[in-house]
Amino acid sequence: MSEHIKIEKSAGVLTLVMARPEKKNALTDAMYKALADALEASDGDPETRVILIKGEGDMFTAGNDITDFAAANAASANATGAGAEGPRNVFRFIRALGAISKPLVAAVQGRAVGVGTTMLLHCDQVILADNAQLTTPFVNLALVPEAASSLLLPARIGHIRAFSMFALGEAVGAQDALAWGLASHVVPLDELNTTAEQIAVRLAKQPLGAVIATKRLMRDAGQIAERMEVESAEFTRRLASPEAQEAFMAFAQRRAPDFSKFS
Repeated sequence: MSEHIKIEKSAGVLTLVMARPEKKNALTDAMYKALADALEASDGDPETRVILIKGEGDMFTAGNDITDFAAANAASANATGAGAEGPRNVFRFIRALGAISKPLVAAVQGRAVGVGTTMLLHCDQVILADNAQLTTPFVNLALVPEAASSLLLPARIGHIRAFSMFALGEAVGAQDALAWGLASHVVPLDELNTTAEQIAVRLAKQPLGAVIATKRLMRDAGQIAERMEVESAEFTRRLASPEAQEAFMAFAQRRAPDFSKFS
């Protein structure tokens, strides 16, 4: 269990808290493992009726911890060859999001970067603080979208808006996210946790079988899983590309990447 993931259970609500505020809740492989373990176990836990995901501090999550991600990817490639699937706990977490049958609720404050935004596409209620900013800057790192977001995001907000978020890394504020269907509620920051917890408890009191069946009818889990596999394969190929190597090197050297030499 990662020390940076807090797990609480009360009144049928399993709360998962990303608790690394000093690093803006940037997700390490160990944190992904703890989240994946908890999500995978929750479907078989009769005491869990709803899962609530939160982040400590002033930001929901900065997305992947780039240093940890690059190191874990290099270690995986060295161990299993150039075709390795990178840090496997990232993909375990993503697949768990797509497969979970019980309702997911998210409480988001500040920035939600990369997977911090794409995970919201799998949540059944998304409560944003009024200072929330959603970004998916995968192309900035010479990578591609994940978590079936290349399917789910354009279906939710349209191709033009989704492409702007993916290819240009454009941020979406809370009110636009609400208007576009990326959020169910926008509340003042000081009301975020209370509102999210109240909604989660309300869901936990509903007939669970009917809630699960309704969620199943609303989502094509097979299509989502298939798109995740296609994305993961492309993501892995992109990780090995010269563009991605330049992006990660530029990050480490604290400079702007130069992609002009790649065609």
